[in-house]
Amino acid sequence: MGKETGFLEYEREDRTYRDPEERLTHYKEFVVPLSEEQLRRQAARCMNCGIPYCHNGCPVNNIIPDWNHLVYEDDWKNALDVLHSTNNFPEFTGRVCPAPCEAACTLNIVDSPVTIKSIECAIIDRGFDEGWVKPQLPEQRTGKSVAVIGSGPAGLACAQQLARAGHAVTVFEKSDRIGGLLRYGIPDFKMEKHLINRRAVQMEAEGVQFRTSSEVGVEVSFQALKENFDAVVLAGGSEEARMLDIPGSELDGVRLAMEFLTQQNKRNAGDDEVRAAPRGSLTATGKHVIVIGGGDTGSDCVGTSNRQGAASVTQLEIMPKPPEKEDKALTWPDWPLKLRTSSSHEEGVDRDWAVLTKRVIEENGVVSGLECVRVEWKDGRMQEVADSTFTLKADLILLAMGFTGPKRRGLLDRAGVDLDGRGNVAADTDWYLTSEANVFSCGDMRRGQSLVVWAIREGRQCARAVDLALMGATELPR
Repeated sequence: MGKETGFLEYEREDRTYRDPEERLTHYKEFVVPLSEEQLRRQAARCMNCGIPYCHNGCPVNNIIPDWNHLVYEDDWKNALDVLHSTNNFPEFTGRVCPAPCEAACTLNIVDSPVTIKSIECAIIDRGFDEGWVKPQLPEQRTGKSVAVIGSGPAGLACAQQLARAGHAVTVFEKSDRIGGLLRYGIPDFKMEKHLINRRAVQMEAEGVQFRTSSEVGVEVSFQALKENFDAVVLAGGSEEARMLDIPGSELDGVRLAMEFLTQQNKRNAGDDEVRAAPRGSLTATGKHVIVIGGGDTGSDCVGTSNRQGAASVTQLEIMPKPPEKEDKALTWPDWPLKLRTSSSHEEGVDRDWAVLTKRVIEENGVVSGLECVRVEWKDGRMQEVADSTFTLKADLILLAMGFTGPKRRGLLDRAGVDLDGRGNVAADTDWYLTSEANVFSCGDMRRGQSLVVWAIREGRQCARAVDLALMGATELPR
């Protein structure tokens, strides 16, 4: 363990944020990292529990006590090796993962978990700064080829593992740059995109080929991939957005969150985002913005709207307001339902819960407001509260209500794979094999909308399944 009495001697300290007034003026990351001495003290707090619940709480099963101890011992290079043994991209999870490991930490019983996420991020950032992150080339090539469709975290993790096993891997991405929702869904102020670019350089050195602007099922024939590759991996996202089915939702001022976020990320990259936007440029500047949906995507819309100079931002959620604090006796070490306030919320937003939207109000053909009603939940069923109708001023309504599954047009229509009851590609977590021979699936396209860390886990496990299917044996970790 780090230090036998570390958890008694040191209080929890975590990264802080720069002042909202300063960070709202740009789209760069604004987290203030801990010093090296602070990080070593935080690592010293790790209790090296007999049952490391943090390890079980982490979807990629990071060996957290081990690299905490190595950081405490100032052995950062070996800490990086241990971290990379379970996680291909800790620089992504160290920034955007909600840290279920910390929820599962034994010290979270007293609301003082080890700052696992901050330590993880510090390890990988130091690894890149020191030049320790290098391409890992296979000892020999297998002569087998694999096509990976989708370059989000699942596709990237799968591709990197397969390349390191010696296979010739080609990643097909429909967008102009790799990264999937890491690139065009997560705002730059949460994760800057040079982090993706430097991993792409490493992966290309390892033998991975990237083909961008190549949508399989549209520009690229799926049948041709099946004929020319020994295996195909479906690693796309869950992109079919849940729509708002109320009067007035067809108006131009009602837009999808992903359209809004993608355009801003393209602006930040120096692109002409209007050229690729069928409905034109979309901004919140000077507008009264309503974000429907209380999750991470909704929070990202809040932060982006404030940076664009919105007149006001309101976020609505149909579910009741969660408790400020969970009942640890009932939830620990599982992920708890409780009120979560993001950095974007702290920058300015009116939040409201248990609200159902009824009608988009228009004036001269444009959005001018939103009619809502309050609801209450009893025995899992929702009912409207009598005489609770109210209206909100709105110029722009952003839909961030989640996703219903992968898009079927193009790829899935051509692939002919079976779908499960939720519309995702049907494949289990042992073999990741679809109903089509030599066609595998992982990530959001298989499991539905989920976290980056779950996508990395599935990409790694799918790579192992593919390697085993192609070679009859595998040394890739599960």
